Amino acid sequence: MNQRASQQSGFTLVEILVAIAILALALGAIIVGGSRYADNATYLRDKTMATWVAHNVLTEWAIMQEYPDTGTREGEAEMAGREWVWEAEIEETPDPDLRRVDLVVRLATQSEDHRLATVSAFLAPPDK
Repeated sequence: MNQRASQQSGFTLVEILVAIAILALALGAIIVGGSRYADNATYLRDKTMATWVAHNVLTEWAIMQEYPDTGTREGEAEMAGREWVWEAEIEETPDPDLRRVDLVVRLATQSEDHRLATVSAFLAPPDK
C-alpha cells in the first residue's frame, strides 16, 4: 500500500501556483481589453451625436431659408438627453452666392479644446 500511495498522480503546489498566475494574467488582459472597448464605444457614441447636432443646425438654417452673415455664431442644442454647444465660423467664398460654414460641436461639460465633431458646408441664398 505504501508503494501505491507514492505512485498516485496529481498536481504539485508549484504547478497550481503557475496555473493560477497564468490565469490571472489572462483575465487581467481581458479586463483591460473590455475597458478599452467600453471607452471607445462611449467616444464613438458622443462623436456620432455631435455630428448629428451639427447637421441639425445646418438643416435648420436651410429650412428657415436663412442666409447667415459672415462671422461667428454660437448656440446650444439638446440631443439624447445631453447638452451640446456649437460654434459656426461663416466665411465668404470666391462665389458671391455661397458662404462656407465650419461648424464645431462639443459637449457643454467639456472644454473648448475638446471638439467632438467638425462639419463644413456651403450655404446658398434662399432665392437661389
